[in-house]
Parts: sequence; C-alpha cells; structure tokens
Amino acid sequence: MKKQSNWSILFKGILLENPVFVLILGTCPTLATSTSVIGALGMGLAAAAVLICSNVIISLLRKVIPDEVRIPCYIVVIAGFVTLVEMFMHAFLPDMYDMLGVYLALITVNCIILGRAEMFAGKNTVGKSALDGIGMGIGFTLALLAMATIREVLGSGTFAGIPVPFLYDNPISVMKEAPGGMMVYGILIAVVNKLTNGKLIKKKSFGCEGCPSAGICSKGTCENTAKEEG
Repeated sequence: MKKQSNWSILFKGILLENPVFVLILGTCPTLATSTSVIGALGMGLAAAAVLICSNVIISLLRKVIPDEVRIPCYIVVIAGFVTLVEMFMHAFLPDMYDMLGVYLALITVNCIILGRAEMFAGKNTVGKSALDGIGMGIGFTLALLAMATIREVLGSGTFAGIPVPFLYDNPISVMKEAPGGMMVYGILIAVVNKLTNGKLIKKKSFGCEGCPSAGICSKGTCENTAKEEG
C-alpha cells in the first residue's frame, strides 16, 4: 500500500476524493438538505463531527473488533455519536434540529461515514484517521454548501434567508425540487471533473482486492467470478 503524507490525507477529501462529487456517496442527504444554506451547513457540520469522532474510536478499536462483526460494531459506534449530536442540537439548536428532521438521525447509515470507517479508519492509525475524518468532513460540508447556494439563490431568491434582488420576486421553483437538485448535482460533478482534467475518474479492474466480501468468501470463487464476468 502506497504511504500517504498527512497533508495528502487531509486535503484529498476536499477535491481529489470529495465524497459527494467524486466518490458519489451520501446522495440522499445531499439532495434533501441542500435546498437552504443554513440547513446544508448544519448537516455538513453534524456529519463532520460524527465522522471525525467515529473514525478516531474505530481506529482505536481496530485491533480489538473481530473482523466478522466489524460492520455492526462500526454502526453502533457511529449511532452513539449521532445520538450525542442529536441531543446537543435538540438542547442548544432547536431550530436546526427541526430543520434537519429525520436526516439528522439518518447520519447513522450515511455511506460516507460507514465507508471511511471500513476503508480507512479500520486500517490506519488514530492520527491519520482523524485527519481523514476532518478532510472528508470539510469536503462534504463544502459540497453541500455549493449545492445549497445555487439551489437557494435560484429556487427561493435568498441566500441564508437574506433576499437577493430580482431573484426574490422571480424564483425558479424547480430548483427546490428533486429534478433541480439532480441537475445541479450533475453539473457540479462535471465541473469538478473538468477542473481536474478528467483525472478523477479512473478505470478499476475487478477482483478480490478491495472487495468488502473478500474476507468471508472463497478467494478462488471470487477470482473465478471476476474472470468469467471479464
């Protein structure tokens, strides 16, 4: 495995491995909470807090948790931190708590957080796992804010609740709906890919390496299936 520098681990989540625009993870909360800048910021910070804390704890326990039950254990750890974030928001940020609604609880099964636990925190040191959580959290928050800015300004004619001249009286209502969200999402993915000269999308060969089920299936069966599927 190629050794990564601390700076590389920290900054890759912002652009090169942005969880939303490059890895295409967390699409459901991204589309659901990106209709307003305030909501997007709240979701981004909440998810980032859970991501950093869960990465650290899972890294600390990586040599203790049996491989066969690692996913349920990861979910329990993540759910614990989500509960703490929910309680904090309910007590101190009730308006934000009501705005995010069910999507706050669904951070527990957010594939970005579970994916980083499986692919990084469960295999690396505490320090590197914390940096990975910070980088991915920043990348997720920035992606939400980018989408929310476009959708709120065009769809509601406001920015963080502040009216924008002309657009406030002439909003494009479709931007607040799912079709508008998907359109903005697709355009931003294309923009990010263009800015990096298409280097973010790479072809990957299929096989046992990197397969989540590799540890519980027969290696020979996995390899044969890969060869047959060509």
